[in-house]
Amino acid sequence: MHPPLHHSKHPHCVSQIDQLERCHREHPWKKFLGFCNEHKYALDRCLREQKELRRQKNKVINLERAARREQQQQQKVPPR
Repeated sequence: MHPPLHHSKHPHCVSQIDQLERCHREHPWKKFLGFCNEHKYALDRCLREQKELRRQKNKVINLERAARREQQQQQKVPPR
């Protein structure tokens, strides 16, 4: 099962989304027999890659925030 397929939420996977939707439109009954599975697998791979890219980007942002917060904490603590 995949998340709701909006182009704005998944900009890296637009072509895979279009291919899967076109296959479902052109083969309304065959899709239940696995006819569109290759398109779905390609979309799943793309969504997984997009999620990994987003995870890596968020990790860098969070490390920068933690370093900035640590630096602010050290500046606020009066020396003993």
